[in-house]
Amino acid sequence: MKLEIQTKKLKEVVGLVEKTANKHMTLPVLSCLLIEAGKNTATFRSTNLDVGVEIVVSVKTVGEGVVAVPARTFSTFISQLPDQNQITTLEVDPGSGAVNLNVSTTQSKGVIKVVPHDDFPAIPTVSDGQEFELPSATLVKGLKSVWYSSSVSSIKPELSSVYLYKDGEYITFVATDSFRLAEKKVKVPNSIKLNEILIPFKNIADIIRLLETIRGNVLVKVNKNLISFSEGQTTIVSRVIDGVFPDYHQIIPKGFVTEVVALKQDIIDSLKLSNIFSDKFNQVRLVIDPKKKVCEVQTKNSDIGENKTSISAALSGESIEVNFNYKYIIDCFQSIEADSVSLQLSGPNKPMVIRPVSSDSTFMYIVMPMNR
Repeated sequence: MKLEIQTKKLKEVVGLVEKTANKHMTLPVLSCLLIEAGKNTATFRSTNLDVGVEIVVSVKTVGEGVVAVPARTFSTFISQLPDQNQITTLEVDPGSGAVNLNVSTTQSKGVIKVVPHDDFPAIPTVSDGQEFELPSATLVKGLKSVWYSSSVSSIKPELSSVYLYKDGEYITFVATDSFRLAEKKVKVPNSIKLNEILIPFKNIADIIRLLETIRGNVLVKVNKNLISFSEGQTTIVSRVIDGVFPDYHQIIPKGFVTEVVALKQDIIDSLKLSNIFSDKFNQVRLVIDPKKKVCEVQTKNSDIGENKTSISAALSGESIEVNFNYKYIIDCFQSIEADSVSLQLSGPNKPMVIRPVSSDSTFMYIVMPMNR
């Protein structure tokens, strides 16, 4: 097996594929990249049994073959190679019993020990179920807008996921860890069919990373066990969770008694400043008094000191004081493109709803209050 590939292209492909590989005590080959040389093509694969990536690229080959090379070692070595119009040669010497992969350029040569590839699992394909095409940017926006709100714990798999469902002319992306919830709607053609699915939170970063490299449409295939995203010769497949996402519509406040409309950046700046003095729970206190035209973020830490920061805002409704986790509020602003935001409160011990102030308000964020 021998193949020649542009060093720059090799770095791009390996950078996308290698992050899916991870250490596995009972199946060491999962820490490897599988490289398969065909007729003027090379296929790079990796999987952790939860998500799998496959990228096929055009190369010059002399002989066909398969090799499993430790992902971290291979990636680290490749990343240090200069790529100015260089060609990298990957070769397994038949006389070595396929135990070494020779990696060489005009300036450097490395010999990396390989792993027997027979136990490398096949990456599944989605051959049945629903399928549709969407712009890659649309999928990235939907996932990025909500995934940080997922639970990092796997105790409740349905909360450690991103929930997708079709709602009229929108696909809705939702995530929650029970302390906050993010919802993003993206407009899609009415012809698209999509059943409710749960994508594991731990796979979302790999999916986003791959989708961000694709310009144009992505083919999405979904069945009860898997979801795949593919474009050309690039495919990522993730398992889906067999579970039921909570009926989150029940916690969306039906109305509000107090509203704050302010510039997004003013709120971010005040939260960052106040957080210097917050306690170990990242607790900040919102004090809103529309009659006195007061909107403050207050923090107090017995070991450090205290702070009050005013926000210039349009206020309406009743006076209210309520505590929140600083991090849970500030996280959502990465999903809001509008310059102004609305904070809607329905009572001292009730959730706050944050929305962008714009004509196309397709994002909603709910954050639960903290008790002192």
